[in-house]
Amino acid sequence: MQRRLNAILVELKAHAPFTLFGAVTGILVMLVFTKASPHVSERLFQVFHPAHVVLSAIVTASLFKLHEKKQSFLRVLVVGYIGAIGVATLSDSILPFLGEDFLGVAVPAHASLHEHGDASEPSAVHEGDHNQEHEGHKHMGRPHIHIGFIKDWYLVNPAAILGILIAWFWPSTKFPHAGHILISTWASSFHVLMNTHRELTPMLFVGVFVVLFLAVWLPCCMSDIVFPMLFVRSPHLHVGHHHHPTEVRS
Repeated sequence: MQRRLNAILVELKAHAPFTLFGAVTGILVMLVFTKASPHVSERLFQVFHPAHVVLSAIVTASLFKLHEKKQSFLRVLVVGYIGAIGVATLSDSILPFLGEDFLGVAVPAHASLHEHGDASEPSAVHEGDHNQEHEGHKHMGRPHIHIGFIKDWYLVNPAAILGILIAWFWPSTKFPHAGHILISTWASSFHVLMNTHRELTPMLFVGVFVVLFLAVWLPCCMSDIVFPMLFVRSPHLHVGHHHHPTEVRS
């Protein structure tokens, strides 16, 4: 048990610097797309979240397959799917959602404009316009969570299966983990932008930076390292990962 805990702590410490770099890129992405509509941010989330799931499934299933002697495709499928979908949802959707709620970015600076429209015109004349306005702003009072494997099931679930199949035939724990930390950060960034209805001040960007770091660091390491190692009977201390300053590996 102590050996397993040591392996987990070593990996968490080793991945912190690269996750910091990923969080910086996430802030840069948000600066580039800060004027984009929530619809555009949602479409970009639908690109990066499934991509994250593919890479997460590759690493999770690969790590389990490489370190477990008694292999079967069904076991690799179950561990890879739960690890990828569960933790990717936590990283890209649930934790950003909690951060959005805590930071208050979903509350528009002039929220009273919506209420003002209710009483300014007769309902019989402008009822249709008001309904359209209400529909367009129904999420502006609070953040809403986007659960990919449910709402975008036709994209996210096949992505997980694809990653598992790749891991079964060509297992790898190197580039996919480094790549999926970046992609997960960008998916989390676009989830925040989907729910942002106020100007992002420097202080809010600091808060978002912390949210992005925590949303990626713990869940991604849980998915790629901790979760699959729970099913391996005799883990190696560094679980096959070697970090070198001249190359990104995990």
